[in-house]
Amino acid sequence: MVLNAFLVGLAISLAAIAYASVQGVWLWRQAKQTGGSISAELTSFEERSARTERLLAEAESSNQDLDAALARLHSSRARLNMLLGALETAQRRTRWLRAFVPYP
Repeated sequence: MVLNAFLVGLAISLAAIAYASVQGVWLWRQAKQTGGSISAELTSFEERSARTERLLAEAESSNQDLDAALARLHSSRARLNMLLGALETAQRRTRWLRAFVPYP
């Protein structure tokens, strides 16, 4: 009777060790696969963040170029308004000459 109980206990212990070993191997493989997936995703994330930083730097550079062009535009527009005002003044002052100048 004691021998039967010992053999049953030994069989259960061996089965538990085998089950724990199989589960340990499965867990190790799963951790290895998960680690590889996480590593691949981190690499992909780093590449995308580097691309985003590069695009942001290009956008900032373009924004500075746009600000410079806008300043030139304001300057040119002010000069154009001044010239248009001078032209209008000249036309008003010489409007009476049109009566003497023949049209083509």
